[in-house]
Amino acid sequence: MKRSSRISRSPVTSRPALLGAVVMLALTSASVAAASDGPGPLGVTADAVANRHSARVGALFGTDRAGGLAGGHFCTASVVHSPGGDLIVTAAHCMTDGDGLLFVPGYRDGRAPYGVWKVTRRFLPEGWVEDRDEDSDLAFAAVAGPDGRPVEDVVGAERFATGAATGATAVTVTGYPDANEVPVSCTNRPAPDSRTQQRIDCPEFTGGTSGSPWVNGDGQVVGVLGGHEQGGATADVSYSVVLRSEAARLYREAAAGS
Repeated sequence: MKRSSRISRSPVTSRPALLGAVVMLALTSASVAAASDGPGPLGVTADAVANRHSARVGALFGTDRAGGLAGGHFCTASVVHSPGGDLIVTAAHCMTDGDGLLFVPGYRDGRAPYGVWKVTRRFLPEGWVEDRDEDSDLAFAAVAGPDGRPVEDVVGAERFATGAATGATAVTVTGYPDANEVPVSCTNRPAPDSRTQQRIDCPEFTGGTSGSPWVNGDGQVVGVLGGHEQGGATADVSYSVVLRSEAARLYREAAAGS
């Protein structure tokens, strides 16, 4: 369950240890991504570089944290393209609470470099609302900022894509562990877990990373961390609903209604 503290919250591998792991993996050709999959070895988790892509990923907070963000985030979400420019995607179990929510794109070390955005409307699939069905663990939300500008105009957006073949290319997963004040990122190739679920092997994706986007090399969100066991019962294996017709319908509803 990658929203809560049920998962071990051991910190991300230290930089010296991580550097050694990267060198060792780089020596093994089987661990290196093909050029079309992106740079570097697969399956290594490190602090996410601050750039235009990671700026579109943010942390979720309760509205009670508006006066002090540090240490208060509990899930992850990301900006996806929509006509209104105000849509984020996350896991449904991150949107179930009745309290108000805040989205902070590019959050780092208690700071909100692109502002604090209030969740104004939530879009949840029927399967989740009625039965908490793990195959429906996906949600969208509309957000509004203090100056009226759409969030997409500020940080840009990735495209939400359904029908992609699981494992066709590697994806990059970026999210906010509860115990970290910067996001972490890992690139690997997903694999089918069942007809409705996909999985990815990336270490140290602990509580708080629910809702993390799985983005392929074309800038498409082809998975959202959640689904089976609300994202996974261990820190090293994460899950996503396979994005098919229900996800497409929910996106259309959110894009039209936001």
